[in-house]
Amino acid sequence: MDCHANIVDSQRKKQLAAFQKAAGFKFKNIELLNLSFMHRSVSNETIKKANNERLEFLGDSILGAVCATLLYKTFPDKSEGELAKIKSVVVSEDVLSEIALNLQIDKMLLLGKGEELSGGRSKKTILADAAEALIGAIYIDTGYRAAFDFVSRCLKPEISIVTGDNYHKDYKSLLQEHCQKNLHCYPEYNIIKKTGPEHDRTFWMEVKIGETVYGNGKGRNKKSAEQEAAKAAWEKVNR
Repeated sequence: MDCHANIVDSQRKKQLAAFQKAAGFKFKNIELLNLSFMHRSVSNETIKKANNERLEFLGDSILGAVCATLLYKTFPDKSEGELAKIKSVVVSEDVLSEIALNLQIDKMLLLGKGEELSGGRSKKTILADAAEALIGAIYIDTGYRAAFDFVSRCLKPEISIVTGDNYHKDYKSLLQEHCQKNLHCYPEYNIIKKTGPEHDRTFWMEVKIGETVYGNGKGRNKKSAEQEAAKAAWEKVNR
């Protein structure tokens, strides 16, 4: 198993014990928990070849299954398309990285020197990946029920926020994640025109995926115009 190359010293064991107490679970295999925090930059810079990527792969699938189960049971009247939209937000990098910060995973990360110096502890991708790796580690260590209970505790508040009436969707993030995951590219935003005097400008934006314009929007500043364009594009790709 990967964790055999992952020896934990006494000081680290104290850190891991405090983390478990705060998070509300107890690992049988402390090395496995430690491995879930080990970024690949450590294995790149040392003779240790173990990292958390295999656990992340496993945790991603479990996260998706738990989220889908919660949504299926919570919203019996919503269509498959509506459930898929909610799920895409709830398991997004933005949400997972916030969950990781709430659990203080940022303090538990094991990073290589280069990644540490470049601010790796605050990078959303690294935080979200570690959260998924932790889910995978819980599953291996204690089983699906424990993983389900942990993920449910983390996701239920996020589901409530996303499905609440006052939730403001970040369509730019949704569109970017869709493009990265499914099309392996990034959306491109361009100003079409600006109208009005300096103090009362209106910006007109378009968003292209590849060579195709998928949406247009306007707003009092570039950010709001981009969000409108992203919303139009998001709705189009989900049709």
